[in-house]
Amino acid sequence: MAKKKDKVRVAIVGIGNCAAALVQGVEYYRNAALDEEIPGLMHATIGGYHISDIEFSAAFDVVTSKVGKDLSEAIWAEPNNTIKFADVPFLGVPVHRGMTYDGLGKYLLQKVEKAKGPTDDMISILKETQTDVIVNLSYPVKAKINLIHSEIND
Repeated sequence: MAKKKDKVRVAIVGIGNCAAALVQGVEYYRNAALDEEIPGLMHATIGGYHISDIEFSAAFDVVTSKVGKDLSEAIWAEPNNTIKFADVPFLGVPVHRGMTYDGLGKYLLQKVEKAKGPTDDMISILKETQTDVIVNLSYPVKAKINLIHSEIND
């Protein structure tokens, strides 16, 4: 399968522990050889794209400790507690205020403070950053993200 472009630009919604593992994993395996066995991955390339072709383009969250920080810093913000296995350089990807949609759970609200202010214009941000793929790791907004993705592609 031939590549259509050089990079795959990925936005992440929900900068929790799964996002921390994903961002670290992309950095950790960035230089993986094509013939190398990679623990946790079946292949270093899919559809002609190598792990090193993944570029983070945008990030969204609703927690005060993450909004406004660079993605490389937000993955370590409380209440995240993922084990560090890779040094992630500054990415130049700010975490924007995401949508709360149906609120935060009562147990989560005991651990975090919801970021003040309205949701940033996700559609404009995703278009401006030329995002190709949205990885939604925030359960409450899954249905709404599908609608946003369809609007971007119009």
